[in-house]
Amino acid sequence: MTALVIRRARLDEAEALSALILRSKRSNGYDDAFMAQCVDELRVTPERLRQELYWVAETADGRLAGCTSLHLTPETRSGEIRNFFVDPDHKRKGVGSRLWQTVLGAAREAGLTRMHLDADPFAVPFYSAVGFVVTGETPSGSIPGRVLPFMELPAELLTETESPAS
Repeated sequence: MTALVIRRARLDEAEALSALILRSKRSNGYDDAFMAQCVDELRVTPERLRQELYWVAETADGRLAGCTSLHLTPETRSGEIRNFFVDPDHKRKGVGSRLWQTVLGAAREAGLTRMHLDADPFAVPFYSAVGFVVTGETPSGSIPGRVLPFMELPAELLTETESPAS
């Protein structure tokens, strides 16, 4: 496992996070035309960093290895994972697992009873491994006519002390 520090993202990292997200997305084999359509939706801005809980996985040498974000809706005790990306050079090295433990801990601390996300089809196996279940489809925010798997975490996994990925 890669030596990492998981910490909250800083406002001045918006551009670096956007670049990491685009590298990660492209590593799934998407072409230039597809990526061009996704840029605006995937761009991290300082405003988004203020509105959502963002974490980064940082290597010992200061490189960003991954990131995730959680948008809280306290009135419904729900949360949406809006970003979850690992740099291609750090995939399969425990980065996703560490980020997942962080976001799950934050969801439990916030008292969430529901967590959901729109998954890239390539990410469904990871999300399934940590307990998410495909419960429907949602239209892509970038690609007209494309649908994405809508996934939810069963409520009992938000109240357990250990998750399936532990």
